Amino acid sequence: MSEDYTPMWKSLGMDLDAHDALLGVLGQGYQEIYLAQKNRPEGMGYFDFVMSEVHGLRIKELLDEKKQNRKIIGSYCVFVPEEIALAGGATLVGLCSGADFAVEEVEKHLPRNTCSLIKSSFGFKLGRVCPYLESADMIVGENTCDGKKKAYETFAGIVDNLYVMDLPQVKSSQGRSLLKAEYERFKIAVEKLTGNKITVESLKEGIKVVNAKRAALHRLATLRKADPAPISGLDALLANQVFFYDNPARFTESVNKICDELEVRIKKNQGVFPSKTPRILISGCPMAVPNWKLPWIIETSGAVIVGEESCVGERGTRNLTEDSGKNLDELMEAITDRYFKVDCAIFTPNQDRSDHIVEMVKAYGADGVIHYGLQFCQPYIMESIPVENKLEKIGIPCMRIETDYGMEDVGQLKTRVEAFIEQISD
Repeated sequence: MSEDYTPMWKSLGMDLDAHDALLGVLGQGYQEIYLAQKNRPEGMGYFDFVMSEVHGLRIKELLDEKKQNRKIIGSYCVFVPEEIALAGGATLVGLCSGADFAVEEVEKHLPRNTCSLIKSSFGFKLGRVCPYLESADMIVGENTCDGKKKAYETFAGIVDNLYVMDLPQVKSSQGRSLLKAEYERFKIAVEKLTGNKITVESLKEGIKVVNAKRAALHRLATLRKADPAPISGLDALLANQVFFYDNPARFTESVNKICDELEVRIKKNQGVFPSKTPRILISGCPMAVPNWKLPWIIETSGAVIVGEESCVGERGTRNLTEDSGKNLDELMEAITDRYFKVDCAIFTPNQDRSDHIVEMVKAYGADGVIHYGLQFCQPYIMESIPVENKLEKIGIPCMRIETDYGMEDVGQLKTRVEAFIEQISD
């Protein structure tokens, strides 16, 4: 990094030695996975820069915002409405949860067989290595799965600024009413945190900003339908991951610039992989930075990833928020409607999700689906068998993979993925 951020990290109370070790591993992994790719779009240079400064310049920007009395809200889930945070004059950022850290310390607080994502969020806090966590004026947890629900009871004793949002488990009129009530409660909490009253104008502006971010990713997703694929799945995943960290306007502009470049590539029939390369759709658990293991295995085994049915992918961004409401209640209804369409595996029944996987397979010309489940993530692992059965009934090959953030199973996974790719290539 060009600037020495050590004093800044020290002021946040971070463990400098542990953080240096984390950045070393992150940098090496990024070099070997991302920078080793060939024929990347030039526009990915921006995202390379973002990743090189993800704990540096971006944190400095957030701390500069705090000096101007703007509040920072950290979240772990796509159900937390960025529109409301922005409308209240706050900045919403994603929090660290994509790698194992301080595992021994974490297992003093959580059972060993807790899912990696939950353990990771504890590890980054207990290890004092996530500057986003340490910068946040409010940390928003959400009662998606039972694991998170119980973990937040413990997490509340580790952080002093935790806000927990309840979420419905059934898509019913009562479930929607609960979500609406929770968003009204969150709106009040944001107003109390920031000291700003949310108005029709500020909420419309928040909706406009977030819709623009999502629309840019929709444009990118549409361009991935081309064959040959104009961008790797790894690079597209990175854009989806940076969505949660970056300045919204800058992010939107940067994704649209890549899309301009990809449109030219498509016209010239240029791809990052040869035409007719086997096309994979990844479905299942979210992949937070730096969880790149499975996409890297897939794209170094002779296939290209053309879509992600994931919270860090289409599930999290595919629907826009209606902005035509004339008053606050109408706008809050529109926000509730938008988020109630998210087909997370917490819902029962969840037919919408498997239907959407089939839609994506057809839209992106996928030759097969790899269903990704984090070990001990009960909702997605429980849904993986019905999803596989549905796909195979209509002739779409599907492979279920259950793994964690460790690298010990890379050889075994690569063997299985290569066999699957060979099967769908026949």
